[in-house]
Amino acid sequence: MINKQHLSVMKTNLGNSISELSSNSPVLLVFLRHFGCIFCKDSMYEISKRKALFTKQGVKIIMVHMADHVTAISYFKKFNIQDLEHVSDPECKFYQIFGLIKGSFSQLFGLKTWVRGVEIAATRQMLPDTKRIGDGLQMPGIFLIKDGEIIESFIHNSVADKPDYDNFLEVCHIG
Repeated sequence: MINKQHLSVMKTNLGNSISELSSNSPVLLVFLRHFGCIFCKDSMYEISKRKALFTKQGVKIIMVHMADHVTAISYFKKFNIQDLEHVSDPECKFYQIFGLIKGSFSQLFGLKTWVRGVEIAATRQMLPDTKRIGDGLQMPGIFLIKDGEIIESFIHNSVADKPDYDNFLEVCHIG
């Protein structure tokens, strides 16, 4: 169960707590898979496409990853999101607090995963990296937080699930 204490100790690379940030504006917390993952790359691509729209809605995007800050910036630069604040969580403690589990074999390697992976590779010319930075079993998720409360979330059932980012934008517009 997430509480304001958890959000207070969850600090970005700039030293801002998620609790403080969410009291000023909605925060979109994007928990990524490991940086070598094709679905992690796809998430960063999708966020980069919508970054301006979220900003226009007054939403602060925070990326959560399992690498050190320098490594994260090098990956974020590839998608022009290096200006976003981010949280380094190599032990996956925040992933656990938000209820993001370790994936099962079918969640990580099922038919849906292979089909969507091939689709991403073919349409976006993205491939997985041979170097994995982070826990390859960790499942991703997305949470929209306002005033320390989760107002919308998407928890992946499969690493291949594609969040409806436009729904998050709509929730921001309504809220």
